[in-house]
Amino acid sequence: MKTAIKTEAAAAMIDEGAVLLVGGFMAVGSPLRLIDAILKRGVGGLTVVCNDLATPDRGVGKLVAAGLVRRAIVSHIGLNPVAQKKMIEGGLAIELVPQGTLVERIRAAGYGLGGVLTATGLGTPVEDGKQIIEVDGRQFILEKPIRGDFALLACHHADYVGNLGYVLTAHNFNPIMALAGEVVIAEAEHIVPVGMIPPDMVKTPGVLVDYLLGRAAA
Repeated sequence: MKTAIKTEAAAAMIDEGAVLLVGGFMAVGSPLRLIDAILKRGVGGLTVVCNDLATPDRGVGKLVAAGLVRRAIVSHIGLNPVAQKKMIEGGLAIELVPQGTLVERIRAAGYGLGGVLTATGLGTPVEDGKQIIEVDGRQFILEKPIRGDFALLACHHADYVGNLGYVLTAHNFNPIMALAGEVVIAEAEHIVPVGMIPPDMVKTPGVLVDYLLGRAAA
């Protein structure tokens, strides 16, 4: 059986300066209760890796607005004016990564690869400072893997051994991030007995998950 812990206990595991892989797309599929617990704890210097920084009052955007994020690796920050202001003023380091490249870099870490080759970003600031590799006469950017100290996921349902299932667009980055976090914490809407989730509906196998947060455990 998987260890179920309270939200506050999960937040207490996260140290100053931790690298967090956070699932979600504009906070859909983000572990909102766990993010609130991290905010309450006030641990800072964080690096967050996620699709986007949501809005100042939702998801990881709350951590940015509170000044707890030192660096963000994301595909866009267009709906978070606080993040934009902090970036311009030098209070927040932003690495903008094309969305497909971002998920591939995370996947590369989970699969034990040395990186991925992509033509996306050639001839733009995306390639600055990166190694260019030629294959069969074509040039590619070598994009290095991204691994996190923690992968913070949200799922619709989990069973007692940590198998996870997602609904619709809440699927997004969560299954890939589960591969690349040293410690994987999943916030579940529902925890059900083993056998209740059909095998073909398991999107993240329990072997990848270290801790579960359920409604009863919150």
